[in-house]
Amino acid sequence: MEGGEKVRERALAASGDELAALVHHPDAGVLLALLDNPSLDEAQLCMILERKNLPGEILEEVARRKPLLKSYRVKRALAFHPRTPRLVTLRLLRDLYLMDLVQLTLLPGIPTELKMNAEDQLISRLPQLPLGQKITLGRRGPARLAGALLADGHAQIVPIVLDNAYLTEAQVLKVLSREKLPLGVVGAIGQHRKWSITYNVRLAMVRHPASPLATILSYLPELTLSDLRELAAPGIVGESLRKYLEAEVERRLRKGEKSHQGDDAQSPPAASNQE
Repeated sequence: MEGGEKVRERALAASGDELAALVHHPDAGVLLALLDNPSLDEAQLCMILERKNLPGEILEEVARRKPLLKSYRVKRALAFHPRTPRLVTLRLLRDLYLMDLVQLTLLPGIPTELKMNAEDQLISRLPQLPLGQKITLGRRGPARLAGALLADGHAQIVPIVLDNAYLTEAQVLKVLSREKLPLGVVGAIGQHRKWSITYNVRLAMVRHPASPLATILSYLPELTLSDLRELAAPGIVGESLRKYLEAEVERRLRKGEKSHQGDDAQSPPAASNQE
């Protein structure tokens, strides 16, 4: 115990190589003492905060000390540490740079609440961002951010967002659920090599009033009969498109009847009961 107290006392005034060594000390009391050492610099503090096994009390103490939080590197290190208290991280989100926020949302295992809040921060900043940054976010941003950029409909950004590896079907469907979209968004989705062959996206495209008729007609042979019937119900799509849907339903039914008749014709006659 006395040895531990002596180390803590040394930590208060250590410098040079001794201070550099104490940064890696396993004792939480020693690390807390280092926070009071005037010789501890930003780089050494960040080395402490990079330790994934860091006790939570150290992270809480750093977060309480406003002079330490004047350093952006310290703020970032705290926000990214998996053991930082939730409320501390939430408070730090508004101070993070744009791409650091993006990186935070993509961390594996990030709590849902933190991820959602970071994405909200990003989406709220979109109107003030220059085109170049929006293009970067469209290429590398998380799913909700990609969906927001897709809905904005900027001609230079839409094709980039559609290729975003984090863009999900749910976000594309959310965009297509909007009746009013900027010109070109629906058409771009319908021409995209991935999303144009996704079944649920095709259904949403058929429902959307801005979908090109030629695109919709090319989808009809691939839709199930039950979906065609549902889409052909009154009030789902415009009357002109509804006629095409009804015609496709009739074609399927006739085809089914012919197939059934053909099967009957090929069936062997029933065996006679007469000897």
